[in-house]
Amino acid sequence: MLEKGNRANTLHGILLIALFSFAAFYIAEVPVVKRLSFSPLIVGIVLGMLYANSLRNKLPETWVPGIKLCTKQVLRWGIILYGFRLTLAQVAAVGIPAVAVDLIVVTVTLLGGVLLGRLLKIDRDTALMTSTGSAICGAAAVLGAEPVVKCEGYKTAIAVSTVVIFGTLSMFLYPVMYRTGMLDGLTDTGVAIYTGSTLHEVAHVAGAGNAMDPSDMLGIAGTATITKMIRVMMLAPVLIIMGFVLAGRRKKDGGKKEKSKITMPWFAFGFIGVICLNSLLQYLFGVETIREIPLNGTIEYVDTFMLTMAMTALGTETNLAKFKQAGAKPFVLAGLLYVWLLVGGYYVTKYLVGVL
Repeated sequence: MLEKGNRANTLHGILLIALFSFAAFYIAEVPVVKRLSFSPLIVGIVLGMLYANSLRNKLPETWVPGIKLCTKQVLRWGIILYGFRLTLAQVAAVGIPAVAVDLIVVTVTLLGGVLLGRLLKIDRDTALMTSTGSAICGAAAVLGAEPVVKCEGYKTAIAVSTVVIFGTLSMFLYPVMYRTGMLDGLTDTGVAIYTGSTLHEVAHVAGAGNAMDPSDMLGIAGTATITKMIRVMMLAPVLIIMGFVLAGRRKKDGGKKEKSKITMPWFAFGFIGVICLNSLLQYLFGVETIREIPLNGTIEYVDTFMLTMAMTALGTETNLAKFKQAGAKPFVLAGLLYVWLLVGGYYVTKYLVGVL
């Protein structure tokens, strides 16, 4: 990507994406956008898509390698650094019920999404990406799956769009359900686990949790976030399993079968390694929260910027024609998965919290 002779043009592409990402950070701090809990990642892909459908044709083709680098190498390092937001102690803090609910929600959502995708006759990659976003941690999970699935950029953008739509809806719906007594069948811990195990983005969980329990007096906001982060930790094993599954025999255009090479998501191992490192650092520095670990805040900011660059780069390769090509079926799939998360997640949580 940065070969001699092409280095300057590649850097121009990276700089373009970086400038868009800075703009995304600024826009994400606008009061209206901030109230909607739209992270810079979401704003970044929107900016990228706006560019793709307006001035994209004026971009010099020699800059494209820089954009590709952002969707590959920058993305992988962003996922690895994401591990600095998590520790193994967070799992122990909420106990077995949260882990059990997360495990069931992730498994059923992924397998159910793939099955529904076949019934709806959606191509495998779009169904898998959409299901991964709903199952684990929204846009970050979709980005993590992209190097393993190796699908076209517009399919990644479609999957992220479903996360934005249904995740944002949930962020407003869950507090309403809580205030109107629709969640009275759950304890406060149950409400927190239900919220953390079924909402899409970390930002959505934080927004809904704070709306239900602003001061965290009931422990809803904090426990919901921890439950969500445990779900995020499941991204690494899911990607590893996904890499092996997708490496099975695939039919070529001529109908013959060919043994494909296993795509090992090494960045997933890096993600796990960083979580372990972060846990060790928390112990060595003797601090209660990961935010108190030296440089943790800076690393998180850099990581968010890198992921925003990746999202923006994906957005620049997505135009409306490709959305029309995909049709409404991916959104129907995401809607069905949303119903499962909303209703099925409630009963799974109610049962497991009561038993465990």
